[in-house]
Parts: sequence; C-alpha cells; structure tokens
Amino acid sequence: MAKGVKPRVKVPKSASAGEAVTIKTLISHKMESGQRKDGDGNVIPRSIINRFTADFNGENVIDVVLAPAISTNPFFEFEAKVPESGTFTFTWHDDDGSTYVQEKAIEVS
Repeated sequence: MAKGVKPRVKVPKSASAGEAVTIKTLISHKMESGQRKDGDGNVIPRSIINRFTADFNGENVIDVVLAPAISTNPFFEFEAKVPESGTFTFTWHDDDGSTYVQEKAIEVS
C-alpha cells in the first residue's frame, strides 16, 4: 500500500429524482512511472492508480482504466443521474493490489 494516499470526494447531499449531479473526486497519490531511479541508481518500482470506478447502489456509473502517463493526484469530474436515494461507492485500484474506497450518500426528494 502506497504511503500518504488520501481519497477525497464531493457529492451533493441531496437532489431531485432523475437529476444529473456533478461529482468530483481526487486522490492524493505520488504515481511512480517505474522509469525513474533513486539516488543509488536503483529503479523506483511503478506505483500508479491503474483503475477508477464509481458505482451507485451497486450499479456501475463510470469505469476508467489509467495508463502510466496519468498525472500525480488524479482528479475526475463527471455527472451521474440519481433516480433514488442511495450511496455512491468510489474505488481506486493501485498497482500493488491495494484498493482505496470512499462512500458518499445522497438523498433524493
């Protein structure tokens, strides 16, 4: 598990049924490409977030596969329609097998 990884998510607390809401996510992650060397000349192992998913009440909303050229601290902004009250589950997958999960509830009126 990479050190200092911190996911952040912004989801509105409420919405109208069928409304498209804007969701913003950011994860603090250094993202090593596997091509740099440390002070002793050893290759620093690759460590990137290689996949990001967002689900709403168990249904996939977005699924993004990331390449080594992705920047440090990847940020995603997207819209999702919310037909009912529920929970968004955001998951970031790391090269080392770690997953970072954050959940946010939204109330539909």
